[in-house]
Amino acid sequence: MNAHPVPAADITVDGTGLLCVTLLLRLRKQIDAAPPGTVVHVVATDPAAPLDLPAWCHMTGHDYLGPVPGERPVYAIRLTADARPTRPDAPWHIEPTD
Repeated sequence: MNAHPVPAADITVDGTGLLCVTLLLRLRKQIDAAPPGTVVHVVATDPAAPLDLPAWCHMTGHDYLGPVPGERPVYAIRLTADARPTRPDAPWHIEPTD
């Protein structure tokens, strides 16, 4: 059980019925211009989401805050200032830096 309450969402990304690949595409697009500190709630019904979302946060540097209590499967993320950018067409890959 999470000892800290999950903050309210600044942005909600509804990934109901989406596989995590498509969900990450939608998530990346919706957070693209959001400032650091933004709390994002992700509605994710894909059974892989509880593994994929923390892994994506670890890869990018965003803070995974955990599941949000409630009726639906929702997970919270806090955007960070030093997050590594991902490819627009493949947000599961870090954008190469030249």
